[in-house]
Amino acid sequence: MSTQILPLTQSKIAVIGLGYVGLPLAVELAKKYSVIGYDIKKERVKELKEGKDHTLEVEESDLQRVLKENRHSFLPSSNVKDIQNCNIYIVTVPTPIDDIKRPDLRQLKKASKAVASVLKKGDLVIYESTTYPGCTEEDCVPVLEKGSGLKYNLDFYCGYSPERINPGDKVNTLVSIKKVTSGSTPEVANYVDELYASIIEAGTHKASSIKVAEASKAIENAQRDVNISFVNELALIFDRLGIDTTEVLEAAGTKWNFLKYKPGLVGGHCIGVDPYYLAHKAEQLGYHPAVILSGRRVNDNMGMFVANKVVKLLINRGKVVKGSKALILGFTFKENCPDIRNTRVIDIYKELIQFGLDVSVYDPWASCKEVREEYGLNLTPPQALGQYDAIILTVGHEEFKQLDWDAIKANGHTVIFDTKSFLPKEMVDGRL
Repeated sequence: MSTQILPLTQSKIAVIGLGYVGLPLAVELAKKYSVIGYDIKKERVKELKEGKDHTLEVEESDLQRVLKENRHSFLPSSNVKDIQNCNIYIVTVPTPIDDIKRPDLRQLKKASKAVASVLKKGDLVIYESTTYPGCTEEDCVPVLEKGSGLKYNLDFYCGYSPERINPGDKVNTLVSIKKVTSGSTPEVANYVDELYASIIEAGTHKASSIKVAEASKAIENAQRDVNISFVNELALIFDRLGIDTTEVLEAAGTKWNFLKYKPGLVGGHCIGVDPYYLAHKAEQLGYHPAVILSGRRVNDNMGMFVANKVVKLLINRGKVVKGSKALILGFTFKENCPDIRNTRVIDIYKELIQFGLDVSVYDPWASCKEVREEYGLNLTPPQALGQYDAIILTVGHEEFKQLDWDAIKANGHTVIFDTKSFLPKEMVDGRL
């Protein structure tokens, strides 16, 4: 190829960000290439060097094997100097939203600045972080050029391959999900595609441009968000009609082409965030994305609906709301997974607190330290569980099937609300 990028067989790869996305990628790449994983969190690097992963996205045996590999290698590091001899940089840092729902690119730009400090002629920078169409070339490339003094598509090149990690999913893993790839020139696109094709068993799909690849990721999650918002709105309607949403969906689901989405809290780092990136770009172009944003409004208000429903059930039971004890079961954004990013369970907690309830939260998967640092909330350990006037199941962890429900109910009038239709219908007083 006329570009200056080293052949893959001679390449040394740096993965920037060793979280839910970066670590599985780094470990898989390390089975074929020399890989350095860079993360600014020293505690995370120390943990990985010991062969442990608190996200549970990588099997410890896999991690320990690539750490000890002689032919290829995986070196976790928090020292940017350790990646200066790499020629391929893959950026996998989080791209959250801020308090007013705008894209927060601070981590992405900080990572780009770190890469720029070691960027050389012939290097390739691939972004996996979820963004809006145009972000790589309009927001990240200028940072790379300014920090390195090099020229885009003359001295260095870029690619974009959106992450498709599904936290906690042990079936649809990195290698078993088809990967979208792209590059800043046709030759670079082929090179990026070849790199990912060497580790992705499900194959790759080469997009025609970086913008197309970015847009594909944005609409994947926006589509799911809109579909879930539809069934959430149905839940609000059926609640007023006094009929069970799950039963309605089961009946409608008997038709072959009915899409079987379920109502619930929409959190996590993807579905609850990515639509705002797409909406932000649309509004920059002078278009108001009515469908996307209306879906977001519905989904963002589901926590408030659940809390208000629980309070109404307590009142109907003759309970004095202020001072009543409530237990929220689950805090992670999804079942059987330790990921607490953008969990919407916090909305239920805050709303119940405002009503004057004494609220406890129990989650066997969530890190007490992370929850305290991120949300200012102390999780209740299992041995400290008491008896409650209201119990709200928010996450369908398998452990909750083994709970002694009679032991945690204050009496026969305890309200049980199920946001996941996880429990038998006859056991609950309300559900989404």
